[in-house]
Amino acid sequence: MSSIVGLLGNFKGNDIVKMLKVSKFRGFDASGIFLDDIKLNIDLDKFNNDSNYSIGLGHNLLSIHDSEDKMSKTQPIAKDNLVLVFDGVLYNFKTIKNFLNKVGIEDEINSDGEALLYLIDFYNKSNLVKAIKSAVHLIDGDYSFAIWDGKNLAITRDPLGVKPLFYSVTNDLCGFASSKDSLKILGFEDIKTLKPQHILYNWNDIAPAQTIHEKVLEGDVSKIDKLLKLSVIKRVEGLIEVGVIFSGGVDSSFLALLLSEIAKNTNLRITLYAVGIEGSKDIEAAKYAANQLNLPLKIKIVTEKIIRDNLASVVKAIGDDSLMKIGVGMTTYLATSMIKEDGIKVAISGQGADELFGGYKRYLKSFSEGNLNLELREDIANMYHVNLERDDVCSMLNGVELRLPFLDKNLVELVLNIEDNKKIVSTDDNLRKSFLRKLAFEEGLDYKIAYRPKKAAQYGTGIDKILRKKVLKDTDIASFLD
Repeated sequence: MSSIVGLLGNFKGNDIVKMLKVSKFRGFDASGIFLDDIKLNIDLDKFNNDSNYSIGLGHNLLSIHDSEDKMSKTQPIAKDNLVLVFDGVLYNFKTIKNFLNKVGIEDEINSDGEALLYLIDFYNKSNLVKAIKSAVHLIDGDYSFAIWDGKNLAITRDPLGVKPLFYSVTNDLCGFASSKDSLKILGFEDIKTLKPQHILYNWNDIAPAQTIHEKVLEGDVSKIDKLLKLSVIKRVEGLIEVGVIFSGGVDSSFLALLLSEIAKNTNLRITLYAVGIEGSKDIEAAKYAANQLNLPLKIKIVTEKIIRDNLASVVKAIGDDSLMKIGVGMTTYLATSMIKEDGIKVAISGQGADELFGGYKRYLKSFSEGNLNLELREDIANMYHVNLERDDVCSMLNGVELRLPFLDKNLVELVLNIEDNKKIVSTDDNLRKSFLRKLAFEEGLDYKIAYRPKKAAQYGTGIDKILRKKVLKDTDIASFLD
């Protein structure tokens, strides 16, 4: 995980530095910049450059593996006429390396960003957009990146929008960044979110021919188990330890079960992290599930003081005073703060399961009207700015990268095409997510856990109750957005 920034127009070197400083929480291990034709590794606190430039790219690195050579992973990175900044992870990094080797590229490739750069360079005959499309067709990951070929600038992001990317265009200056605040610090006001799979080429939006949520294919339910297991394996490959944001519900518990199976044959250490007020439903469920799974559980008991102490940070980060978003964001923030304290940099989350398998109560109405599949597709298409931006920024405030196994592109494509009655069995199905619950139970998850009724995070933790009954009495939450 990292932060990337960029400017095109008339600006000063220190402007790129300002953007990087604002987003330093996304990557505090190393920083680098590219200004016109100069590439430097810099100390943000010491670097000063008041000269004028026309193109600038910047990068803050979060090194997931403490043993790796951080300086060798510093970006921007360059090859031939291409310069790239990359945020994210390629789960098929080894496959891409092998492909590049087979087509005659013998250079040493040490990072995901380098693999992507060499792949684009391989396809880049004369058309940068075509090269990007060819490259992203082969890669499997969660990412956003920008690439400059000396004349043209292109930015894009992963098919589901797991990694954030924003941009703003004015007559004198155009910019992009992983964080809205990196654009706001320079006075940009009309800030837009780049849609998943879209390519912004010289600030013109190029839509994909077909998005994941639009694909229609044969929905073979027998493949779901295998794809979910592969998704979890990919997201922890090479890791020594991982945290799980844990509520004791079917989503997080099923992922914890699959992780425990992986750990039997590897050195992977798993710790569960639960958040909630004393005696809350999520805390009690998490204790029961952790005991059944025989995995260590750490709990943060939420109090009114804890919420008040962290409220401003969460509200400013998500940029919204919605109590629902604050309640969920606070849960993610507090859980990842515990994960950070333990020195863990990657957290597994069950985000996306409800949108895929029909978990929300409102889906019952769509099911009864015969519109469930349409609503699920729309929700998956819009997750990037509804839920994913919120969760990403709340976890990255703690320098923790979220990985979301349910949002694997192959799994999403398949599950969106299985029959509605595999997800909700009737108009009276108050549990919903029928297939996922059945699969989890068959894989060995305790019945009480697999069939625990869904409770939204803000309610299951009790955070919403404290916000409404105590904090709102004397706090103007909207003032934190000023």
